[in-house]
Amino acid sequence: MKLDSWPARVLIALGFGLYRLWARTLRLQVEDPNNVMALVRNQPVIFAIWHNRLLMLPRVFDPCFPTRQSFGLISASRDGDLVSILIERSGYGTIRGSSSRKGVSALRQLVDTLAAGSNVLLTPDGPRGPVYEASQGVVFLAQKTGAPVVPIHMEYSSCWRLKSWDRFIVPRPFAKLRAIFGAPIHVEPTADAEQFEAERLRLQNAMMSLVEEK
Repeated sequence: MKLDSWPARVLIALGFGLYRLWARTLRLQVEDPNNVMALVRNQPVIFAIWHNRLLMLPRVFDPCFPTRQSFGLISASRDGDLVSILIERSGYGTIRGSSSRKGVSALRQLVDTLAAGSNVLLTPDGPRGPVYEASQGVVFLAQKTGAPVVPIHMEYSSCWRLKSWDRFIVPRPFAKLRAIFGAPIHVEPTADAEQFEAERLRLQNAMMSLVEEK
């Protein structure tokens, strides 16, 4: 079924309505010890979240970051088409591309988006993993733009785990959602591959320090 056909549009509309209803049942608890919400009011940032925690991100962004537009980097694959529809219907922008498809174009759009004053969101281990391993792309983007990287993590009191490469997490209705904002990371300039790898590991370790249930 083509996504632009009328049956697909009806199914997508119904599915999105159920998604929004489902998201509203989650009891949100925000942990922001580093005052990230105040930071985002004053400057654009690069949000970084592990791929398996992505599903309910609008439930966190809607109340926490309402005053600055955010754009998510979404794979240019067919699976990414559905994710893109979900994000755009939630009121956020999308940039299509990955390291394997449309990577140069996506990077240019990410740089331009930050320069225009909007946030961007990346899944450093997406779209295909390895799980919990940060790619070089987020480090390169932070170095090129000077924007701080803000790790975001979500834990649920009750959830299902899919049998995907990252054991994607699906919260049960009425679960408690803990949104944890890590300290902003200012990625340092690097002179060689060894220093670059040290910055990549520093970001990866900062994100992993927030993870309780792998």
